[in-house]
Amino acid sequence: MTTEAQPAHPTSILRGHKAQVHAAAFVRGNKRLVTGDADGYIVAWDLTIMRPRAVWQAHSNAILGIAGWGRDRLITHGRDNKLIVWKFSPDDESGLSTRLPLDPSPEPRPQPWVLYMLEVNTMNFCSFSYCSLRPESTASASSDILVAVPNTLASEAIDIYHLPSQSRRHTVKLGEKNGMVMALSLFHREGTLALVAGYENGQATVAYLDDHNGWTVTYQAKSHSQPILSLDISPGRDFFLTSSADAFIAKHPLPLPLPLPAPNQPGATQFHATQPDQDKILAKELTDLHGPASGKSLLSAALANEPRRPVPTAAPPHPSIPSEPLKAVNTRHAGQQSLRIRSDGRIFATAGWDSRIRLYSTKTLNEVAVLKWHQAGCYATAFAEVEVATGTAPENSGDGEGETEGPSQKRDAEGQDKSNNNISDGSKSLATVPKLVEMTVRDKRIRQARTAHWLAAGSKDGKVSVWDVF
Repeated sequence: MTTEAQPAHPTSILRGHKAQVHAAAFVRGNKRLVTGDADGYIVAWDLTIMRPRAVWQAHSNAILGIAGWGRDRLITHGRDNKLIVWKFSPDDESGLSTRLPLDPSPEPRPQPWVLYMLEVNTMNFCSFSYCSLRPESTASASSDILVAVPNTLASEAIDIYHLPSQSRRHTVKLGEKNGMVMALSLFHREGTLALVAGYENGQATVAYLDDHNGWTVTYQAKSHSQPILSLDISPGRDFFLTSSADAFIAKHPLPLPLPLPAPNQPGATQFHATQPDQDKILAKELTDLHGPASGKSLLSAALANEPRRPVPTAAPPHPSIPSEPLKAVNTRHAGQQSLRIRSDGRIFATAGWDSRIRLYSTKTLNEVAVLKWHQAGCYATAFAEVEVATGTAPENSGDGEGETEGPSQKRDAEGQDKSNNNISDGSKSLATVPKLVEMTVRDKRIRQARTAHWLAAGSKDGKVSVWDVF
């Protein structure tokens, strides 16, 4: 006599947001889960006790994206046309409120110190992407980063800013008739700055910055019939995945750029639009967005008065570059967004408008699990970063809160048959586990928070579910 497998249940349910949760991110070595909602509120949850440690209203409109920068900085991107870098260390938490957005507060909640603020475009509903300035350093450990966001005036173009100088380094347009930029990823690959963009017409494009400050397209494919909602790059930088408002999930290659001829040499290509061309582009965008010149917003007027710089236009793709995805699968579940690949590269998750969180194999794109708890549509997912070999949190992720370091046994899902899903554990050797009787209750909780394969999901109902997956 056989019994059916019991459905998975979340480890914890975090209640406190009054509006739908739009963004989530694990920071500080997975000891904090930061979530943002449609009212602009940020909640930093302590995963050792599953309670809020800091609550404030970061933006006057919905949160589009959240990311940690090092041990003491947090980046938030809101629909109020602002991207803000906050000073957010453990010491800063002590001066912040823990009253959740659901709880009425007679006075405004205090905010952390604002380090930098960029005026950016949020009409696209596209979140930012960032990477370190130098290829040899990681974004979390770097003091200088590059941030990619949609261009303020041209909806198909992308601006790349440098922080902390807050200067715009690049403005690039990777297509003419692709519609708005919907998803971005900025990263380094083999010493070269790379940009992946997903567009409103369902096309995904890969481009690299060349030695002449131009952008070379190495891949473009239209794998979706609806706007791309999210994309993510594999940890090995060898492929990327896209999800859309349609039911397809696509796996794309990340080809390296071809060598380019030097300027003024036979075969060289001009990468920059002329000044009259750029003026026409900006004038058209202003007319489309604001009507006649007298109706411009203050932000648009200020930007229109900036000295004009040529807008880099990507070189036409070489006829031999790939234009088809490696694999595309019809999942028969439309509206999957916030696609995130786990740090070991084996599985990825999506948040579904049908209230389901789905896990897929990155190798086959086969569905391996469906997490059902929420009763309303899900908008956000986030994976904790866990090392593949030992199950420990990434290096340089400690924040001086007295955690006890220690390797951990690799976790498996109970009753999960991974042989049919092409997700094998590989080596079964176990690292030495410290004697748990010698650890305090707090140390055990910190160790659990930092080594668990956490998956967080935010929903339209304002609740956040936290799962410990295989």
